[in-house]
Amino acid sequence: MTWNRSLTIIGILVWIGVIALLVWAGGQNPTPRPVAALAYSDFMSKLDAGQIKTATIDGHKIEGTLTNSARYSTLTPDDPSLPTQLLRHRVHVVVSPPEPGSVFLTLLTWVPFLLIAAIWIFVLFSSRGQTGGRFGFGKSRAKLITPTQTHPVTFADVAGIDEARSELQEIVEFLKSPQKFERLGGRIPKGCLLVGPPGTGKTLLARAIAGEAQVPFFSISGSEFVEMFVGVGASRVRDLFEQAKKSAPCIVFVDEIDAVGRKRGLGYSGTNDEREQTLNQLLVEMDGFDTREGVILLAATNRPDVLDPALLRPGRFDRRIQLSNPDITGREQILLVHVRKVPLAPDVDIRALARGTPGLSGADLANLVNEAALLAAHRNEAQVSAGDFDDAKDKIMMGSERRSLVMSAKERKITAVHESGHALVTLYSPDHDPLHKVTIIPHGRALGATLSLPERDRFGYSRRELTTRLAILFAGRVAEEFYFGSNDTTTGASDDIKQATELARRMVCEFGFSSKVGLVSYEDDEHGSGYESFLSGRKTMSNETAARIDEEISRLTNDAAQSAREILSGHRAELDRLVGALLEHETLTGAQITEIVQPNLPMVPDKSDLLTAAQ
Repeated sequence: MTWNRSLTIIGILVWIGVIALLVWAGGQNPTPRPVAALAYSDFMSKLDAGQIKTATIDGHKIEGTLTNSARYSTLTPDDPSLPTQLLRHRVHVVVSPPEPGSVFLTLLTWVPFLLIAAIWIFVLFSSRGQTGGRFGFGKSRAKLITPTQTHPVTFADVAGIDEARSELQEIVEFLKSPQKFERLGGRIPKGCLLVGPPGTGKTLLARAIAGEAQVPFFSISGSEFVEMFVGVGASRVRDLFEQAKKSAPCIVFVDEIDAVGRKRGLGYSGTNDEREQTLNQLLVEMDGFDTREGVILLAATNRPDVLDPALLRPGRFDRRIQLSNPDITGREQILLVHVRKVPLAPDVDIRALARGTPGLSGADLANLVNEAALLAAHRNEAQVSAGDFDDAKDKIMMGSERRSLVMSAKERKITAVHESGHALVTLYSPDHDPLHKVTIIPHGRALGATLSLPERDRFGYSRRELTTRLAILFAGRVAEEFYFGSNDTTTGASDDIKQATELARRMVCEFGFSSKVGLVSYEDDEHGSGYESFLSGRKTMSNETAARIDEEISRLTNDAAQSAREILSGHRAELDRLVGALLEHETLTGAQITEIVQPNLPMVPDKSDLLTAAQ
């Protein structure tokens, strides 16, 4: 404290001295009196005539008075004999020292460099003995959440990840009663790594552990460690663990740890000194603290494959907990958590809503409930109804309605024909998910949409199911060809063709669904195509294999388009009725489409009974 006060006083004195110097230098430059400027030749003529009385020499400039008391000024060349000539003509000669103004200009030239040096010296000495430095560059930016918060997060706020919650329950027990484990020689893991896709509740689960254990919770992102200056990240790691040890027992949570924990020495420029020093310091700190201190390190990432192996070895992140998107039971529990403060209408069925949202994460479901509540509030409703949830689901999946978009009659008919083709092939394909809704109201960037929702969770697809998906994707283009001819088809199928091509490529290169290519994986890597690796620059397949893959992709897409063509040509009358109904009503549900197309058409079996039996 005394050292810092002395530095502050010295800094104030320095600034006072600089201001005084500026004031003094400004006062030493009064406005000069006007003088007559002489050419050098005129000056020499007057000197020969004896008209020069005094001369003050300042470098190449001479000022003085004439015999008639007039003042003069002239510039002279570099002439060593000039002083001798002046003395021979009995001129009073004075050699002037450098003016204060020139000293001031010289000093002013060095002021920026002196200030920079002074600032660095000031920062260097003032940071000694202080954690994080004078200006807090090395201070940890972790947010501290204490148990005294009004509404702490607990396991009651976490749903759909029961397996992960049960694995972390023993950490809560250790923080509450460590003696229970220590008496039998047990050692709680120093670190737990939460791995899962975005939105699966990694951060929420970490906060729930701290809330259940009633201990402080330090939260920081991996990107907050790394700065431009080498050594700052390592200093922040040290400061974070020092704070954690002072607050023990506690939990330290590092979100997106892959930002600082990537494998060392794999950068495009060879290395990254700041990130690697930060990672090294993190590894040292994890080795340096004892589990008996009550500090538990939790980290979250959705890229565990890029983490450094030293970070995952036993003794550091001993345990890896995998989180995934919830199943139907988990989605129902998550929805029940998020609708606790939402007034629901009697027609809302949470179980049915969970069945209609397969593949959605916990964050997606929270957003669904929020969007439904906003829609109900916008419509001035007292409760959130099933229709609000249905509209919110469509908004999330397809985008907001664009009823302000003006479409011509021809464009509306083209859209109706295109979507009717998708819907009809879906309806006559028992190997595909049931048809949910068809609309020609523009949503987002799409002029229309056809939605199918699975009624159970899917963990794998057969070759027949994927082939059926290809046929459905090409059904819109085929329907346009039936109505308008191949020369008048539109660009509306561009996204369908892109999806179908990608699906066919994966069937050939990843899933092994091609007898000509065989059971060999040519999956694209992260940085380039499967034909040539971006990092190594070498080919991963021969030219013959690449040509064979192209042939198989073309065969799959052409066969799928032909399958769609056969279905639509065999049900042309039903296609016409569906187009007319879409032009009239704009939006139709799956049940309405079935009734319009063919009232006696056998419906795709309801799989809810099978789902209930499986559970």
